[in-house]
Amino acid sequence: MDWAGLRFQDPAWLWATLAGPLVLLFAWLRERDGRARAVAFPGASRLLRLRPGWRVRLRHLPVLLAAVSLVAGAVALARPQHGTLREDVTTQGVDIVVSLDVSGTMAAQDFQPRNRLEVAKEVVGEFVRRRPADRVGLVVFAGRSLTKSPPTTDSAVLLRQLDDVRLEMLPDGTAIGSGLATALTRLRRSKAKSRVIVLVTDGDNNAGEIDPATAADMAKAMEVRVYTILVGRGGRVPMPVRARDPFTGAVVTETVMADVKVNPDLLRRIAERTGAEFFRAEDPAALRQVFERVDRLEKSEIRTAAYRRYRELFPSVLALAAGLLAGAGLLWTSGLRVVPA
Repeated sequence: MDWAGLRFQDPAWLWATLAGPLVLLFAWLRERDGRARAVAFPGASRLLRLRPGWRVRLRHLPVLLAAVSLVAGAVALARPQHGTLREDVTTQGVDIVVSLDVSGTMAAQDFQPRNRLEVAKEVVGEFVRRRPADRVGLVVFAGRSLTKSPPTTDSAVLLRQLDDVRLEMLPDGTAIGSGLATALTRLRRSKAKSRVIVLVTDGDNNAGEIDPATAADMAKAMEVRVYTILVGRGGRVPMPVRARDPFTGAVVTETVMADVKVNPDLLRRIAERTGAEFFRAEDPAALRQVFERVDRLEKSEIRTAAYRRYRELFPSVLALAAGLLAGAGLLWTSGLRVVPA
């Protein structure tokens, strides 16, 4: 039984359960008083070697049954009830699409000890796990865009798709407009109360057939908020470059300083155009703080209504009390009792 759902309708009657222990105390005092007033009989010590019969051993049973009967009767009068809880949960969630840049510059190693993409994937995964009530999708883009997962509440599937994201999976480039447009396509038929895109990139738009400003106008028309996040810093950053050793012919990876162009003004305009915010994260800790802020800004509305139906338990407890009392009376009348000397 679920004891958390147990209650008493008239708990004041529980005080009457003290009658049971009082009956036992009275019986014990009565027998002790009878022993104290007993007359000494010469040679009675020889009787100690005799084993007592079952009537002697069970002489206290009627009183014990009567005491337990009084306790059960008091519990029955308190009307024990057991309730089963039913909860109706209504969720008005948020449909979210994360549009993640996988261009070559996301391999920059200024997010030591890992590159930008590895850190971004880890933080996005944490973000997904914090939103079990929402549908979250994933779009990746570089020179063109690709849907990895439409919005879904199955976080396990989404996380597997996120784990599969890697550099060089798309032609190189940074098609911000295409990444945004593909994410909007995933939200086109959404009926959620709130629709959101989280655009994560580290560069400037330099590829794709859709202008970012046009994509931002589309988002505004669809009432989709676009939070833009610029990861990493511009200028010269450490980049891994693969080259062939001229002596051995083996392909080796070297780290060189390369110029990376960023356009924070473009990302800020996209966010402001859609009624959202622009963020900049130049290290892993800052990127986590940004996603935590987005998580707080876009909360789902969850309403819970709880109902508890109670079932009366006193009939069975009362029947137990009556049965015990009847048994005690039957044993008493049959001669199974304590008789003081």
